[in-house]
Amino acid sequence: MKIKIYSIMLTVCLLLSILVLFSSCDMNTSAGVMNAEINENGELVLSYADGSEQNLGVVVGANGADGKDGSNGSNGSDGAVSSGTVVINSEKSNISAATAKGLANAVSITCNFKTTVQVGGGWRPGSSNTSSKEYSSSGSGVIYKLDKAAGDAFIITNYHVVYDASSNSKNGISEDIKVYIYGSELEENAIEAAYVGGSLYYDIAVLRVEDSEILKNSSVMAVEISNSDNVAVGDNAIAVGNAQGYGISASFGIVSVDSEYITMTAADGKTSVSFRVMRIDTAVNSGNSGGGLYDDKGNLIGIVNAKIVEDGVENIGYAIPSNVAVSIAENIIDYCYEKDTQRVQRALLGIKVSTSNSKAVYDSQTGRFEIKETVSVYEVNDNSLSDGVLKVGDVLQSVVLREEITEITRQHHVIDMMLDVRVGDIVTFNILRDGEEKSVSITITEKCLTEY
Repeated sequence: MKIKIYSIMLTVCLLLSILVLFSSCDMNTSAGVMNAEINENGELVLSYADGSEQNLGVVVGANGADGKDGSNGSNGSDGAVSSGTVVINSEKSNISAATAKGLANAVSITCNFKTTVQVGGGWRPGSSNTSSKEYSSSGSGVIYKLDKAAGDAFIITNYHVVYDASSNSKNGISEDIKVYIYGSELEENAIEAAYVGGSLYYDIAVLRVEDSEILKNSSVMAVEISNSDNVAVGDNAIAVGNAQGYGISASFGIVSVDSEYITMTAADGKTSVSFRVMRIDTAVNSGNSGGGLYDDKGNLIGIVNAKIVEDGVENIGYAIPSNVAVSIAENIIDYCYEKDTQRVQRALLGIKVSTSNSKAVYDSQTGRFEIKETVSVYEVNDNSLSDGVLKVGDVLQSVVLREEITEITRQHHVIDMMLDVRVGDIVTFNILRDGEEKSVSITITEKCLTEY
């Protein structure tokens, strides 16, 4: 038995070695190896993306000897060779390449502020013994939208990166914001950025850069977005940001919790806010705020915004899921860019929802767990959009917005969607009411918008 196991392992090692060899040689590399299969004759056959195949000859045989009468099949028992398949993913994760992709859309951010300070004693408003103090803070951002030819970009960051409650600037927002791209983080390469809008309650802000020669002549790219609802515990998590203000760097870890709520004091130092976040063990530090969190393909899964700093706690950081961050960014661009407001406009349906029957469901095909909940209406406000449309006890099964159907398996699916709706949109819920399935629709009006 030991010999058989060793023989099987030897065959696998040989197969992997051959795959490595042929992936690095010139033969057909432009097509890309898509599949490697041992056929019934014990021959290794490579399949390429262009549909062509290559037979590399017999690699499996009887008791270690080559030949189609091999006995060491893939099931480990004597008898005819069993066909074994190794799938080669042309998008195989490469942490180095994924990090490079993140670096291409990362920016470091410096915000300059001014505040009034007392000089000596006897201070009173308007007295001569006060002076203006200048100071700065550092953070990170992600290039969300890019018109490279024009040198224009929208950048996502955290609200607390550009805000300071003690500053003299209007609404506490820095009036002197500079961004720097990776590899060009010297003062002479500073790019002026303007504040478009943001939210203290969601800790997301959007900046605007226009007509930048540095962007025009750079290798920067707009970020690619992953659906954060598909992120699972154990997935790779790469943070790229301006840690400690030392310049753009990267760190690596995993997703510890895919979705949870944390309550903390907001950037104004007094408002208590609740954020939906994903928890990570990736190293993040002051200055990483507003920077991207990426998966193993270099696509954005979150915006880093917080970490726990206290004795006895290690490697607990947080990121706002990409679905939330992007929804808020789009909301800001739609409602704030070249408009009179700088605040997020969220639609309120006038309902409260609750969850029950929460459970982890294992998917044997993906090898992942997925949390699923039953989401129900437990309160309907009088004279709201939902009054007379939804009822207490309705189970929300799915929702349709602009012909896109979202299955409601988590409470946040309903909450997050309210950032995506716009005035005039029709939101259709498929519900279960008293054991009967039915659909109900609600039209979004300007009356239901609230600033956040």
